[in-house]
Amino acid sequence: MTGTRSSPSAEVRWARPEELAGLVAVELAADGVFAQVGITFPPGTTMIEEIDDPSRVLVAGDPPIGFALFGPVDGQLHLDQLAVHPDHGRRGAGGRLLEAVCEHAASTGFAAVTLTTYRDVSWNAPWYARRGFAVLDSAEWGPELDELVRHERELGIEIVPRVVMRRVL
Repeated sequence: MTGTRSSPSAEVRWARPEELAGLVAVELAADGVFAQVGITFPPGTTMIEEIDDPSRVLVAGDPPIGFALFGPVDGQLHLDQLAVHPDHGRRGAGGRLLEAVCEHAASTGFAAVTLTTYRDVSWNAPWYARRGFAVLDSAEWGPELDELVRHERELGIEIVPRVVMRRVL
């Protein structure tokens, strides 16, 4: 994480409490990109609007143009959401956020980072695979991860096939 403010897409830092509400617009804009592959999310499925703890959120930019939301699941750090506003996409902010999450996880004693994502969307599972994540068989899920996947299905997020992935740190 850098302290520079020169390039909004370059800076990865901890979110400030007053920034959390504004991240909903980033998430909604990022979710809108999925329409090009036929995926639209059910109303009420934005994750960041439920968060009031900035210690679970890293942001890119000032003001933020992207964020990573995470928390512990089954003793690992789980990436709940990675979102970059499409106006700032494809410039490395997502990769910097992901690496910052992995660095934070390693520095705080987690052995791995897990996530759920769309299997066949190019900027989802294939993108994470290029960054060291591998699909995790359901037999390897813990009870909290199993519950999280079940909850996503109940919300209607699993519109096309999804996978659980893990990167060992």
